[in-house]
Amino acid sequence: MLTAGEVAGLIAATGWVVLVCVLVMVLVKLARLLTETTKAVSELNARLTPLLDDMSLTVNETNRQLVAVEAIARDVKQVSGHAARLSAVTQTVFTGPLIKVSSLSYGVRRAIEARKPRRTGRRR
Repeated sequence: MLTAGEVAGLIAATGWVVLVCVLVMVLVKLARLLTETTKAVSELNARLTPLLDDMSLTVNETNRQLVAVEAIARDVKQVSGHAARLSAVTQTVFTGPLIKVSSLSYGVRRAIEARKPRRTGRRR
């Protein structure tokens, strides 16, 4: 028969064996996790480089288009300024003489009406 010390040693050794087995399983799973993570990062890196290159090209093209749009906007602003000046000149050129002509025609019409003899009797 086993003595109490031997039984305690056997229980302790069995506990250590179980603990080591659990730790080995945890380490194996952790190693698998790290392997999968490494693969995922590697695949992401392989896909990320072309994506960043495409994005860089897109940003460069967008900047080029914005420069063109800025030039167009500048030209539109200049054209609208010219149109406003032309409108002001047209208004000045036409409204002054037009007012004078309408005033003259009104005065002539009033003078002609004033010279006509007035009829006092109405016809029925």
